[in-house]
Amino acid sequence: MADGYLEKRMAEFSAGSKKTVKHVSLDTLFEKNRSYRGYKKDFVVTHDMLKRIVNVNTKIASGKNQQVLRFKLVTKGDDADFVLQNIKLGGMLPELHLPYQGTEPEAFIIICTSAPETKIIDIDLGISMQSMSLKATEMGLNCVMICAFNKANITEHFRLPYEPLAILAVGKGAEKIKLKTISVDESRAYYRVDGVHYVPKVKIEDILL
Repeated sequence: MADGYLEKRMAEFSAGSKKTVKHVSLDTLFEKNRSYRGYKKDFVVTHDMLKRIVNVNTKIASGKNQQVLRFKLVTKGDDADFVLQNIKLGGMLPELHLPYQGTEPEAFIIICTSAPETKIIDIDLGISMQSMSLKATEMGLNCVMICAFNKANITEHFRLPYEPLAILAVGKGAEKIKLKTISVDESRAYYRVDGVHYVPKVKIEDILL
């Protein structure tokens, strides 16, 4: 066998492998990571998918490294229907009664705290929800963060040993969402025009001090 043959073949293989890797920038994930209130019914989110999303919590920051957040996974079925009956979506667009019939989310991650809620735990909650949403986006899924829900009903139905703080709905988004750059003195309320959901974001020049 010619000298260096194996080395050359390994180099060719490595070069070929690199060509198949599609790099997605963090900025792209941030832009795609929107709050979806409508989802495709023909896509079923599995327990394993939700577990992969929750797994980011074993890697992210935690105040004082307490790691007190706990997660209940809920997939399509009676339990998911119960969650849906006890949450509220689209608070700024009450006239639309979101989600539209036939586009309801069917998978959820209920986020609880195993310690009394504090400012640090609330910060951990924000880090967790954003990180899980980004992971879902990387997986080709979409989410919406939900803090308006019937805490007592959710706790009792799922026999949760800890206080639920928020719920993350997960699915394959069925909406068209666009960001709209605004000045600091314009309304931040999201709105819909011709079926497109617009999300105002204050421009960089107005958030720098």
